[in-house]
Amino acid sequence: MNDQQAPDRILLVDDEKDLREPLGAYLEKQGLAVRQADSAAAARTMLREQPADLVLLDIMMPGEDGLSLCRHLVETQKTPVILLTARGEATDRIVGLEIGADDYVVKPFEPRELVARIRSVLRRATRAEAAPTIEQDYVFENWRLDPLKRRLTDPEGAVVAISSAEYRLLRAFLDHPRQVLDRDRLLDMVQGREAHLFDRSVDNAISRLRRKVEEDRTDPRLILTVRGGGYMLAADVSRADPVVA
Repeated sequence: MNDQQAPDRILLVDDEKDLREPLGAYLEKQGLAVRQADSAAAARTMLREQPADLVLLDIMMPGEDGLSLCRHLVETQKTPVILLTARGEATDRIVGLEIGADDYVVKPFEPRELVARIRSVLRRATRAEAAPTIEQDYVFENWRLDPLKRRLTDPEGAVVAISSAEYRLLRAFLDHPRQVLDRDRLLDMVQGREAHLFDRSVDNAISRLRRKVEEDRTDPRLILTVRGGGYMLAADVSRADPVVA
């Protein structure tokens, strides 16, 4: 997100000192500017003092947990979040991605993999910031997607939190309405075939997106599965000027 004279600012939030401090030191050696917080409350204070370019966030912490803080960051600051999760926390990982986390890493993890994921998320955030300053919203079935703010609103006007991966997937469908998109093409369009960073599965990402936009995800009406082909957005899409808040 920054030039070479300004290293990317990482906030590492984990109550386990034995993991947090060595990991912070490793990330510093990789050229990242790292601050450390041992709780969600401490992280909130640090972020008020100085924003971060990315937050590494443990899910299981005493007091306010990581999922609550993640929701706050996504809804109020648009800060990219990578979750640090225990191997048995599959449900929490899914919830974290649904509320807008950009990625997750399962403990114990290889630090080099974590650095690769950090840089990937930061690159995507940089590309998003470089988007045109004026771009029309997508409107479909009374839903609205603001591509500049990456804000999805439902037919009643309520904001629905979506992760970066879900945004890119929805954008692919909105750019190609009523067209069958197979998995390989979706990977090309959404993640440049870096499938391991796109939550490893297009099908899982489709399932998460359906939870957001379908009245009944077991009987989808918007994002259809095409047998032997892939997926299709079964809706007409129009463009409209952004709504002035």
